[in-house]
Formats: sequence, C-alpha cells, structure tokens
Amino acid sequence: MYLQSVTSAFPPHSFTQRECWELTLPVVKELKPRSQSLMEKILLGDSGIEKRHFVTEDPGVLLRAGAEDLNKGFEMAAPRLAGEALKKALDEAGVKADELDALFVCTCTGYLCPGVSSHVAEQLGMRGDVYLSDLVGLGCGAAIPTLRGAEGFLAANPEAVVATVAVEVCSAAFYIDDEPGVLISLCLFGDGAAAAIWKGKGSEGQYRAEGFQTVHQPESREKIRFVNKEGKLKNKLHRSVPEVAGEAVKGLFEKRLGDPDQVIAHTGGRDVVDALEGVLPGFGLGETRKILRDYGNCSSPCVLFALEERMRSERDDERLWLTSFGAGFSAHSMELVR
Repeated sequence: MYLQSVTSAFPPHSFTQRECWELTLPVVKELKPRSQSLMEKILLGDSGIEKRHFVTEDPGVLLRAGAEDLNKGFEMAAPRLAGEALKKALDEAGVKADELDALFVCTCTGYLCPGVSSHVAEQLGMRGDVYLSDLVGLGCGAAIPTLRGAEGFLAANPEAVVATVAVEVCSAAFYIDDEPGVLISLCLFGDGAAAAIWKGKGSEGQYRAEGFQTVHQPESREKIRFVNKEGKLKNKLHRSVPEVAGEAVKGLFEKRLGDPDQVIAHTGGRDVVDALEGVLPGFGLGETRKILRDYGNCSSPCVLFALEERMRSERDDERLWLTSFGAGFSAHSMELVR
C-alpha cells in the first residue's frame, strides 16, 4: 500500500511541565512526601518534555474526577480529535471523505460502542457502506498493527482508498496514587491524534509500506498495561520498560528488509529513547525526541507524529524503518520504501 498523506491534531490547551506541576500541586500535596518528590523531580527536571496538550483547560481537575466523568471526556474528545486529524489528511491527499472505502481507528484510553470510527464517519460524511474497524487494547504500539490491518484490506481491494487514525485522550486515563509507575505516567502523557491516507496503487516518489513485523512477550505483560481500578484505567509502568523495549526493538531491527536512512520510533519517554539509541547505533532519533519534547508521550499516534515530522523536513529518504511498542508486552515494526 502507498502513503498519500500523514497529519496530526492536538487539543488547543498546552501546558509546560512546570505549569503541570503547579496545576496539580493541590492534589499532589495529599500524597506521601516521597511521591511528591518524585513528581517534582520529573516535572521540574530533565524529562525530555517541555510541554503537553490536554483536552481540558485545567489538568489538575482530572485528578479528582470520577470514572464516569473521565470516560465522558474521552467520548467527547476522541472523535473530535480523530476527525480533525483525518480531515487534514484528506485535504492533503486531495481525497474526499465519501471516496474512502475503509476507516481503521486505534485507541486504548477510553471506550465507545459503536467505536470512534462510527462517530468520525458521521462527522466527515463518509458513505454508508464504508468499512469501519476499531482496534482497542493494543496500547502505545497500536498504530503499526492498525496499518497492517489496512494493508490486508488493500491487498484484497487494491482499488480502494483507506484511512487510518490513531487517537488517544491520555488525560481520560489519569489516575493518581503513590505507586511510582502511576506517578511517572502522569508526568509523561498527553493527548493527540494522527491520521494517514493509503491507496493500493501508488505513483512515483510515494512511500510503499512493507516488512511488517511483530513480537509478543506475555511474560512481561504486568510491566506495562492498563488495569481497572475503581472503574478507572490505571497505568502500570515498571522501571525495566526501557530495557524491555530496547531489546524487543533490537530483535525487530535485525529482521529488517533493508538498511534505512532513519529510524522513526514511538516516543515512550526519555529513558526509552536513550535505550533505543543504545541498541540502534548510528541512528540519532531526532524526530522522536522532538515529538517527546513538544507533546510528551501521546501513546499510539506518536510514531506517526515522528513520521510526519520527518516528511515535513523534505529529506530525500529512500527507506524509513518505523517501530512502536507498549502493552502486551508487544513491539512492532514496518518499513516505508520509495
């Protein structure tokens, strides 16, 4: 399948890490002193993040919100963000919404039935016979498996036009207690969406997707996942995740079809990016670090944010190697080749 466009969308409300510290301080002061010190160290220290975007004007309020209110926030914001990103992608590709034959959407930070795809299809005026597919529960790594699903649809329907969207309202999954993993998550995640348009047949100069790979390590499942706590999504994040991610990505990279001009990776966090650069010598993950700096970890869309950043630079790349990873523990890769 051939890439026609990739675009992103973010909520209008952005906050520096210091502003996040100040806005959440009234709730943070109710934690144990050690927990307060950890959040202060991350938010006011060198986390690799300068600002994050949220769907709310006051992220501090989310820390006292109940489960129902958090999911309502997801219900309102996820379709809107996804639709905004997809409208940009359609415009950039010169495709009308009613020309789409399929829409694949991934998310893990809230629940809708029917899924986000149904709401986006209505918003943008897609045809009544458009194929809709929602992938839920794949975590931060979901974008690449979603693209693999689109590849399968296009293999069966080579004349089709397909849209893919990764959308996360991570603020709808904010949870606070004294567990270090929970607190670190609060300091890393933000909201955003990325969309792409694909065709089964391409033209000269367009990227072709190939070489999809996946690895699952269920023995590491409890190191990074959501659990249900008081009806809320509570993120589990073990300190060994950077090492686990690095080793998984290293194994996937060894299976690559060709040597890339650049590696495009999910942001994870500063320590995760450091680990990736440690196992991928010769590749400085500049686009990944820039996305982390400007938006934090937005979960599944991040690898596509980094891809968009690379494409905007107008470099003459012949091959890009993309990787994403997260809950499962799972890691995924694909290649884009001109």
